[in-house]
Amino acid sequence: MTRLHVCKGDITKLEVDAIVNAANASLLGGGGVDGAIHRAAGPKLLEECRRIGGCPTGEARITRGYDLPAKWVIHTVGPVWRGGGHGEDMLLASAYRNSLALAAEHDVRSIAFPAISTGVYGFPKQRAARIAVETVRTFLGTRPHDIQEVIFCCFDAPCVQAHEQALAEKAG
Repeated sequence: MTRLHVCKGDITKLEVDAIVNAANASLLGGGGVDGAIHRAAGPKLLEECRRIGGCPTGEARITRGYDLPAKWVIHTVGPVWRGGGHGEDMLLASAYRNSLALAAEHDVRSIAFPAISTGVYGFPKQRAARIAVETVRTFLGTRPHDIQEVIFCCFDAPCVQAHEQALAEKAG
């Protein structure tokens, strides 16, 4: 059975098979977790991302991890929050689902997610955490032997709280 848990810390330091990058559509780096991952992985990550040529919202692409402890980086583009009436929930769920599908295709056994879209993209943390947990649990329910560990790696205490609450709500 897959273990789901929350940690507070730096996703670039985690020793997992894959980390997920909350990327922008260009995949060429940016602020927040995206910039941190690009800095920690080194310049070869940017070179590989340039060759990919971008990624639409809700989809995912995979690259090597280069100088990171993780073998893979799965880049996904979450939606910008525009009030909730523009398909944001569906697009966020799709970003998680597509990241997990890529992970399974590459025999990833452990994966860490940041709180996709909750930084500068403005998605409400609690709503995003519920979508993340529900989507991950649903995916793993259909493929229970693919991924053994999922970590929701949070940058701050409110994010940790939101994910812990979402895990507790969905446990029953």
